[in-house]
Amino acid sequence: MYSLRLKCALLSVVCAALVCADALSADDKDKTTFQAKPVSEYPHRQTSEKVTIAALPFMTDEQIKEPFGKLNPWRYGVLPVLVVIQNDGKDAIRTDKLKFVYVLPDNSRVEATPAGDVKYLEGARAPGTVQGPLGGIHVKKGKSPLGEWEIEGRAFSAKMIPAGQSASGFVYFQTPDSSDAASLYISGLVNAASGNELYYFEIPLSGK
Repeated sequence: MYSLRLKCALLSVVCAALVCADALSADDKDKTTFQAKPVSEYPHRQTSEKVTIAALPFMTDEQIKEPFGKLNPWRYGVLPVLVVIQNDGKDAIRTDKLKFVYVLPDNSRVEATPAGDVKYLEGARAPGTVQGPLGGIHVKKGKSPLGEWEIEGRAFSAKMIPAGQSASGFVYFQTPDSSDAASLYISGLVNAASGNELYYFEIPLSGK
């Protein structure tokens, strides 16, 4: 009898695992795949102190398809810029204090919007509460068109890049203008061994 119960229990575990796998597979069908290319394959890049950074704005529906699927953030006034960092130095570099600034042709500057805040920029506000007789009551907000998982899932999130390694991800800017003649200013890279900050990068985002 014990053996039969054990077999039944094992069968239940296997079935549960198969159900979970099927559910994950169904979810994965809706998710796009994206992998950044090596930094040397991007035309707009800069090298300093054996660190190379490339940047590429994503604006057209064709560009957007692979990383974001049907969602084009640019249609909502949010410009995604892919950043790829290659560390060819002998020491790791810290990237937890990186600062990204989009510099327009007239020298006006737009700081990056944190990926977690993008979903509150169009069609929805941050969840909140209102006071009632029994205290705070949660208010449910409508879903933002910018609330898809890709926005945060594709964001640049590396905190450190070991020697010989690379990291990539998107940063987001609220800007009504195109990237023609604009540039991306990047500061805050730190040599993890010495604690010294690396020189800033300023990468043109087009050939103009």
